[in-house]
Amino acid sequence: MKYIKILLLTVFVTSLTVSCGDDWLNPDPKSFYTPENVFIDESGLSALLITMRKNLSTECTSNIHYIAADIAASDLASPWSQLDFYNLTPASSKYYPYLTIFTKAYEFIKNTNVLISRIDVIKWKDEGKRNAVLAEALWFRAYWYYRLVNSYGDVPFIGEEITSAKLDFYTHSRWTILNKIQEDLEFATQWLPEKTAPGVISKGAAQHLLTKVYLANLNFDKAIETADKVINGPYALMTERFGVDAAVEKRNLIWDLHRPKNFNITTNTETILAIVDRYEAPSDAKSAGLHTMRQYNPSWWAVEVLDSQGKTGMVASGAQYDSLGRGNSNVRPSSHYQYGVWNIKGQTWQNTSDLRRADLNWVDTSEIIYNNPNSVDFGKPVQKSNFANPVDTFRTYYAMTHYKMYVPMDDPKAMPMGGNGDWYIFRLAETYLLRAEAHYWKNNLAAAASDLNKVRARANAVLVEPNEVTLDFILDERARELYAEEPRHSELIRISYILAKANKDGYSLDEFSNKNFYHDRVMKYNETYRQKVTLLDNVATIAPFHALWPIPDEIITANTLGVINQNIGYNGAEKNVKPLEVIE
Repeated sequence: MKYIKILLLTVFVTSLTVSCGDDWLNPDPKSFYTPENVFIDESGLSALLITMRKNLSTECTSNIHYIAADIAASDLASPWSQLDFYNLTPASSKYYPYLTIFTKAYEFIKNTNVLISRIDVIKWKDEGKRNAVLAEALWFRAYWYYRLVNSYGDVPFIGEEITSAKLDFYTHSRWTILNKIQEDLEFATQWLPEKTAPGVISKGAAQHLLTKVYLANLNFDKAIETADKVINGPYALMTERFGVDAAVEKRNLIWDLHRPKNFNITTNTETILAIVDRYEAPSDAKSAGLHTMRQYNPSWWAVEVLDSQGKTGMVASGAQYDSLGRGNSNVRPSSHYQYGVWNIKGQTWQNTSDLRRADLNWVDTSEIIYNNPNSVDFGKPVQKSNFANPVDTFRTYYAMTHYKMYVPMDDPKAMPMGGNGDWYIFRLAETYLLRAEAHYWKNNLAAAASDLNKVRARANAVLVEPNEVTLDFILDERARELYAEEPRHSELIRISYILAKANKDGYSLDEFSNKNFYHDRVMKYNETYRQKVTLLDNVATIAPFHALWPIPDEIITANTLGVINQNIGYNGAEKNVKPLEVIE
């Protein structure tokens, strides 16, 4: 059965029976827990929904999770240990999960297809309940396909449970898949409940994702209409202090909004969907933790951080270690995110009124202190002039978005990486920014500015005028508001396809692998690639075709009776065939 596992990880292993008239020839199942025994009633399907919700947490939990990897491949950050994207091949993604995301997404889709295919095995007494269960499964399938088509482009669409070996998959057009998940989400928005428990998909979550799909399909009127329903629904931007640290005077609203313990409380009216990940949960119901301090913060504690005598100025212990964590710079922020996006109307990162860059919420380089008691500079700010090699500062010395990254470890035995905690998937601020983008595409800049200013006013940022609204500004606003929350690479790819399909600004679908918005923006705003930073013998390099990640070789080669296309620029693309434009 080993070959079945290889096939896109989509085959749900079942007990296959022999087609024969003699019952004694039918093999006994090795386990009682086969689909035929488990998914026979509502409780069985509900258990599968719980698995789907837990699968969603892989986006933002454990080491180098998918959102972190997405941001590291963008204008806002770099993957410091994998800077040369020519080292990302269909056979190898050394440190970052750019191949794993593909295979895991299909594993998660497999789970959704089991439920979708078996929804009517049950004799439902209430059609509304049946449709609500189906709608949630369709949402999860749509979510993972949205991520796939905005990471890899054209991919195979698998829409049903596979119960036997299948070797003849073909690639579907990205646009065909978008049309399918749009249809599924339109169904889901009709049947999902408005109010749900934390981590459970609601009507608002379906409308929010559908807004993204409408945008990806260049259906801007429908995107606005659907975003309206979310914004006018049971949600509101948080504008007053709340939650676990509300009484702490030195903190502010933006800090409160990003305390994981506040994400799913009833007073937080901004949450549309957040995962649930708690330290006190059973071991099989929680992740290894958010790892925010590990992934996003610099390796400030490393031996390369030298004092004025050329000796190690840091130790991996003490109050600073507990506060900043054992950072590893897996997501090394660009100067554009640290400093550039805050330069608006005469304000800079140093004097901005924007609470999202306030001193209370960030730890700047001047606040990183030598904490080695044996150092002559103990208690003084780190000086980068003391570093033996200037490039060492790339991963050990930069400003930190402390209000998002600080997650205490509940486990006293654990290394401070960033503990278990809930995390946003969708919140209302993004809905406003999605609607602003839709208005921008329709050239209604006044409406776009109004939506942008809803988010900016809450952050005490200076407001913008319609003539200041550009695509770059909208993306910068997404960075200011959604850093470490949005899958940045996916959203840039979505916008790149919009421009290419509309033949705007010199972009086209025919030349997507040679010229695209994603690559141009990364080169414009991420100095890592312009400066050719070199670490671990990797020279920071990225080409236009790297906008789309490669399809794993093991998936293509196992598919011996069909053709799964490889993205242009990677080995194997010469064997591509025209993608399917109809989903059977």
